[in-house]
Amino acid sequence: MDSATRGQTTHVVALPYPGQGHINPMMNLCNLLVSQKPDILITVVLTEEWLGLIGSEAKPDNIRFATIPNVIPSEKVRADDMDAFFQGVMTKMEAPFERLLDLLKLPPTVIVVDTFLNWAIGVGNRRNVQTASFWPMSASHFTTYLHFHLFAQNGHFPIDLSVKGNERVDYIPGVSSTGFIDLTTFVDGRKSNMLGHVLKAFSWVPKAQYLLVTTISELESQVLDVLRSELSLPIYTIGPLIPSFKAVNPVGTNHLQWLDSQPCSSVLYVSMGSYLSVSSAQMDEIAAGLHKSGVRFFWVARSEANRLQDICGDMGLVVPWCDQLRVLCHSSIGGFWSHCGWNSVREAVFAGVPLLTFPINFDQGMNSKLVVEDWKIGWRVKSTEAKIDHLVTREEVAGLVKKFMDLEDDQGKEMRRRARELQQIWQGAIAEGGSSKTNINAFVKGIWQDQED
Repeated sequence: MDSATRGQTTHVVALPYPGQGHINPMMNLCNLLVSQKPDILITVVLTEEWLGLIGSEAKPDNIRFATIPNVIPSEKVRADDMDAFFQGVMTKMEAPFERLLDLLKLPPTVIVVDTFLNWAIGVGNRRNVQTASFWPMSASHFTTYLHFHLFAQNGHFPIDLSVKGNERVDYIPGVSSTGFIDLTTFVDGRKSNMLGHVLKAFSWVPKAQYLLVTTISELESQVLDVLRSELSLPIYTIGPLIPSFKAVNPVGTNHLQWLDSQPCSSVLYVSMGSYLSVSSAQMDEIAAGLHKSGVRFFWVARSEANRLQDICGDMGLVVPWCDQLRVLCHSSIGGFWSHCGWNSVREAVFAGVPLLTFPINFDQGMNSKLVVEDWKIGWRVKSTEAKIDHLVTREEVAGLVKKFMDLEDDQGKEMRRRARELQQIWQGAIAEGGSSKTNINAFVKGIWQDQED
């Protein structure tokens, strides 16, 4: 045994799906686990490309990286051919992962695996190693996959969203009435190839020994009650899993100084994620609308930052990158225009910031529904009555943003009060004695006891 493993008694192997929205919460979980049990060793398994992207980030000494080959020659093209990328994940990662396990000097106590990577549960079971299925999205999205058969039973798969988009579904256990427009991932038959893999992955969840869900019990209690009644394995809610590692600002970004100079709660933070994107025409309308609104804004726009800055004018700042949680917690931020990825939603709730929801795909529609209809801490950019391919015009953007950022607006005041209320609930969950803190401790105790047995 080498010096890195000497004295370690519990070895967690963490295997995230190779995508930022999956790797980030997995890394945050790993950091949380070592903070709870300092003598734990964690090996995070990444593809070569992701190791190159995050391998130099600061991390505790007892978290280390191991690598397997990319599933396709360059994972940067995954947005262009998502089906090919997902197919590669499901068929090309298992063999190198098994070879890597054979080379480990300290056998794993437990494999924490992204729920989508069902084959890793099979690997653990064959080796008599515990597995924990790790779900990096909402419990509501999880249970909708788990009960997907109900769409077909009710004649709602596949479905033409241009005709049925504003109709609602009320038969998903634990989930309140939901519009089809927020369920595009489930009812759009064009995604059936990928959906088949996902549904297979969910059929494997009961074969794991634990289920970890990145939410808190207080915000999705009805859904979690349903899951616990239907699944026999222990279910631990471990949210919010906010970022733990220190991010380093790239050279040339002075956005924190700019934010420091803005009035309290006056800035709209705009970010539509790091992976999916909207059309250039829609981006231009958003930029022109922000300019027209007269509202201060801070926009993270990746490679389009310079072009969009020219359109937006001098009321805002457009940058390619930021430390999102740090920005959301800044006193000048009064709202968040978001694509509603689950990481972004969790961070917004943690920071007590209301949202303008602009979902693009995957779980984002369901997350938007939670924000707007269930938690009442945000407004939709695109009306549920609008066609799915509706181009939101600059006039619509300007009017909505101006009203949303008006601190004297009565609707806005109630929304911000709710956001502060949820912030207290969310932060309380990770405090000593809170639900998430208690669940993390129970999971660590469980794998420790099973190892002793």
